[in-house]
Amino acid sequence: MPLDPQADDFLQKFNKLNLPPLAEMSLDRLRGMVLPATGDLEPVSRIENLEIPGPHGEIPIRIYYPHLSELEPPRSAITYFHGGGWVTGNLDAYDHLCCATCHRAESIVISVQYRCAPEHPFPLPLDDVYTATAWVAAHLGGWDIPSDKLIVMGDSAGGNLAAAVCLKARESGEPEVGYQILIYPITDYNLQTVSYRENAEGYMLTRDSMAWFWEQYVPEELDRHDPLVSPLRADDLKDLPPAYILTCEFDPLRDEGIAYGRKLQEQGVPVQFVHCPGMIHGFFRRVDIFDLSLEKVQEIADLIHEL
Repeated sequence: MPLDPQADDFLQKFNKLNLPPLAEMSLDRLRGMVLPATGDLEPVSRIENLEIPGPHGEIPIRIYYPHLSELEPPRSAITYFHGGGWVTGNLDAYDHLCCATCHRAESIVISVQYRCAPEHPFPLPLDDVYTATAWVAAHLGGWDIPSDKLIVMGDSAGGNLAAAVCLKARESGEPEVGYQILIYPITDYNLQTVSYRENAEGYMLTRDSMAWFWEQYVPEELDRHDPLVSPLRADDLKDLPPAYILTCEFDPLRDEGIAYGRKLQEQGVPVQFVHCPGMIHGFFRRVDIFDLSLEKVQEIADLIHEL
């Protein structure tokens, strides 16, 4: 189908910027382009900034607490890993999305500022998010949240990290993850899929950009075959948490997200597929631009209410 009108308008404005290729931009400029959404935040009880110990140093996290009665515990704890090709992204850029998720899902949301490439390549970002997930699991009792209500969630590179956390937690035996929410996730180092060819350029995230992101996160090509880097290459996906997987029509990552969901299903893992016709990569966090963003946040909140 044609581009969603809001996506078309967004792309026209983006393309008028005439930005140089990522490889020609400084990291400071690239990271400075990741701006927070505009408008009011959805109401939450409070927001707390902490630093927790990690294997490579302190890990900043931001905790969003929902408005609930004293007798009503949060429905779940959601660890959120931001997107940005493992290179960009920050806590501030996801404030609006995390507040909306917290408010609508009546859940505690823990946003994680993991170390980013190229200064901190694989496995450092994964080590950070895994450590943060284990920290959240250790605090569930204090929040009166059952252990099976721990959810990992992320978009794009954050979806990749969420999937990898589930694999690592299964192999380690802890923490117990109850559900994984993967928003247009990176699941495989394969830039030759149909969606990569169809959407190689013109839809903001390009094939060349993804090739550059991969080079920053995993400099050694051989390491890109590791299932903790490319979850789709894992032989055994049994006993992983049920998954919600969202994909977009005009997204180079479309096919690998669908393929990962199908492989999970084939090995007995329940999967809810959500495809967004006419939509582009990156829409999810921009609750101020795309109506579909909050529609999907509400859909996820309804899912969490049902768990």
